[in-house]
Amino acid sequence: MLKVKQAKLILEDGTVFNGKSFGSETAAAGEVVFYTAMTGYPESLTDPSYTGQILVSTYPMIGNYGVPFDKKENGIHKYYESHKLHITGLIISDYSFEFSHWNAEKSLSDWLKEYNVPGLFDIDTRALTKILREKGSMLGKIEFGEEIDFYDPNVENLVAVASCKEREVYGDGEHKIVLIDCGVKNNIMRCLIDRGATVVRVPWDYDFTNEEFDGVFISNGPGDPAMCDVTVDYIKSTINKEIPIMGICLGNQLLARAAGAETYKLKYGHRSHNQPVLLEGTNKCYITSQNHGFAVQTETLPEGWEALFTNVNDETNEGIKHKTLPFFSTQFHPEASSGPTDTEFLFDEFMKNVIENKK
Repeated sequence: MLKVKQAKLILEDGTVFNGKSFGSETAAAGEVVFYTAMTGYPESLTDPSYTGQILVSTYPMIGNYGVPFDKKENGIHKYYESHKLHITGLIISDYSFEFSHWNAEKSLSDWLKEYNVPGLFDIDTRALTKILREKGSMLGKIEFGEEIDFYDPNVENLVAVASCKEREVYGDGEHKIVLIDCGVKNNIMRCLIDRGATVVRVPWDYDFTNEEFDGVFISNGPGDPAMCDVTVDYIKSTINKEIPIMGICLGNQLLARAAGAETYKLKYGHRSHNQPVLLEGTNKCYITSQNHGFAVQTETLPEGWEALFTNVNDETNEGIKHKTLPFFSTQFHPEASSGPTDTEFLFDEFMKNVIENKK
């Protein structure tokens, strides 16, 4: 068994949770958020959208299947959503000191230590989640005796931190798709490549407007979309050319801002793998995976644009589309890994728009 050290999670309202360390014994501060997945912690911990955040798992037992070995396909990490851990810290109830899985190569504890990320267990995550649900997103810090200051990651341009630094190409498909990397999850690239795309991945502030391409994809990412005006300008150029566009998560917010709509910060955000969304104009409800703290103000959408999906729980916007042109986006993750995959068909719709636009 691991030799454990005592540590504390302290919330900005003064609430203190005493726990035990199973990761790096390093103090850390950030925004405390929770997620509800029963499995998929390797994917969540490597999701760039969690940059600057202390992640709380509502599922009680974590670590039982270890961490998968690092394998690449088409130059993309197969079992991770990016090349590294992006979380600031991990908070769980029970840590499994023994792991077993056919493709596991290390423990979650060793993985956290490798990236200098603290992890605490033996914490009442039900009580913690209840606080976050009632009071909204809160700042927090993990301390090992010595005090540190609270840190609000939202004051920084987190997209600039999470985005790639140079232009990269993946796949060799027939259709050239420019992927604006605002903190992209790897499964977005897998879904595009599987559907015949050559993915040209560019940094968030890269000027791709003079290149030849068949479609533009705006990725997910962390932070406030209002800090991405450079990206919004490039999206506007694509809209003017009537080239097909699809966006996910932050991509939904950036497409909306490019269209002329406004965005705002949610009280506590949507970070779970079981959010119901309704397809507008139908009775179809899909179960989706989500991870965002900002949303689109549907009522500010300009003429020609409309809501595509709506959250059944709180009626917030879950996607937009243009009424006549090939532009649409979702606030949720249709590419979600480790699921659900109920809405992955939206990638087919995007590629259909790309193909028809080339005729």
